[in-house]
Amino acid sequence: MMTDPIADMFARIKNAGLRRFKVVDVPSSRAKSEILRVLEKEGYINGFQKATTAENRSVLRIDLRYYGGKPVINALDRVSKPSRRLYSKVKKIGSVHNGFGIQVLSTSKGVMSDAEARELNVGGEIICRVF
Repeated sequence: MMTDPIADMFARIKNAGLRRFKVVDVPSSRAKSEILRVLEKEGYINGFQKATTAENRSVLRIDLRYYGGKPVINALDRVSKPSRRLYSKVKKIGSVHNGFGIQVLSTSKGVMSDAEARELNVGGEIICRVF
């Protein structure tokens, strides 16, 4: 039994990047799809699509992005965990590496990046930081 499927997805992405894999498969869920949509929009991955394995399981196939032979995602850290949820008001949302990274938030208006949350003036649960 997996206690934190989102952290498992982040570990798979980081490990695949270190091994220079072009694609990585993770078990599918709506929350993961929303997080990946934000990562794709911000340019951290090339894209993702829903696929089915030979065992008839639904997976998300993530196309990783590289620049100069190195993975674009240097750090992908889970912030809010099942054991300790972390929420932030819009005025308290900080920047990641002086604006070179992003935070992914789950808000009342959906999953979005920190810049989008500031623009819409909403706070929420900080899911992860990406750099």
